Amino acid sequence: MDINRFTRLSDTAWKLEPTGPMRVPAIIYADADLLAEMDDKVGEQAANVAALPGIVGASYAMPDAHWGYGFPIGGVAAFDADTGGVVSAGGVGFDVSCGVRTLVSGLAWEAVEAVKWDLADALFAAIPAGMGSTGAIRLDDRQMTDMLVGGAAWAVAEGYGEAADLERIEEHGEMAGAEPGAVSKQARKRQRKEMGTLGSGNHYLEVQRVVEVYDPDVARAFDLVEGEIVVSIHCGSRGLGHQIGTEFLREMVVAAEGHGIHLPERELACAPIDSEVGQRYLGAMRSAINCALANRQILSHLTREVFADFFPGNHLRLLYDVSHNTCKTERHRVDGRERELHVHRKGATRALRPGHPGLPEALRPVGQPVLVGGSMGTSSYVLVGTDSGERLSLQSACHGAGRAMSRHQATRQWRGRELVDELEARGILIRSPSLRGVAEEAPGAYKDVTRVVRATHDAGLARMVARVEPMICVKG
Repeated sequence: MDINRFTRLSDTAWKLEPTGPMRVPAIIYADADLLAEMDDKVGEQAANVAALPGIVGASYAMPDAHWGYGFPIGGVAAFDADTGGVVSAGGVGFDVSCGVRTLVSGLAWEAVEAVKWDLADALFAAIPAGMGSTGAIRLDDRQMTDMLVGGAAWAVAEGYGEAADLERIEEHGEMAGAEPGAVSKQARKRQRKEMGTLGSGNHYLEVQRVVEVYDPDVARAFDLVEGEIVVSIHCGSRGLGHQIGTEFLREMVVAAEGHGIHLPERELACAPIDSEVGQRYLGAMRSAINCALANRQILSHLTREVFADFFPGNHLRLLYDVSHNTCKTERHRVDGRERELHVHRKGATRALRPGHPGLPEALRPVGQPVLVGGSMGTSSYVLVGTDSGERLSLQSACHGAGRAMSRHQATRQWRGRELVDELEARGILIRSPSLRGVAEEAPGAYKDVTRVVRATHDAGLARMVARVEPMICVKG
């Protein structure tokens, strides 16, 4: 991307001034090299988002931003219903509430290293992974409705996990405003056998070793200890979320035209927040958030069962669960006054400041854990929300490394078997039902997650707390 198009606000903040139909500026957070390496489409899409009705503040893109459907992946934008603001299915994404949860073990890495091979096989056997993967759970219509309303709270009530987990999940594990009646029969059908499954693509379950601590006080509050093991789970709402995204994008193309909304591109299909389509989408999307929260809760339970077999008496404690692809109603101070906004985060995580009332009491003094996943053979990071994040990005931060090339390009450059062998030689065990899927997710197909995290830290969006490295990766 041509950085000369931007006004430089700082070493890690770049502004596209409003031109043409843009209602607000577009701001991209990245260092100069990351910005230059981004596809031109990122700037184009961020500018197009800035042209949508009712947008507030700016259209933002995080340091891991790359070309997406409509909105850039890594895009953040807030809309005010009182000024004609819209909701966009493309601004949430197809994998609604795809997210990461991290569990801390208190186990020394040496104890896990001693049983690593058997543990990897046991986790792979217990965690259904891959495209079209199904689990042992079968939901009838009533159970499906209860799950779509109750989220992780429903899963806990069904015996998957414990009530204490809910304090460490966004929305306490139960997204309010879900409307299961807005979820189609086809979306329900696709999800009926998919609860408790990882799916495919960049989804994973990783056993990770804490290798470096940057902020000892916050790490202590998060129970992160150098040399100990954590487990991270990355997945979303599976077929249900994809179906909801597909169906409502089609509806929103028609709705936008009917409401006189000019779309810079068709993929930005949207509807006024207060419209019938907009409200129905929000109800369906919130149901999908609950589906993803329930799914990760079940996967945590299955993981705990495996660990209990290998380490009797050990208990994996939930650090936090964050969602990436959402639209949430939040209150933010913009232009000198507090406003109720619908904040789209697509490939971006919320990063609540210290003292925020939405945080559990144990975490409130330090801020929200921000869980940033790497790419199978690379480091991942734990960050924490900052006071400056509200002003800079509506309390939002990066969510991962961000792709540097397409999956098709990756399969032309790497072979899955060779990657598995190469990573095993480095001490990282990969378990996946698809060698092609491994090639698609090659570490080299992603940006350098360390550079992305450093830019996020330097920009003040979130602060670095700890770095972890994979030992075992169950890959979808």
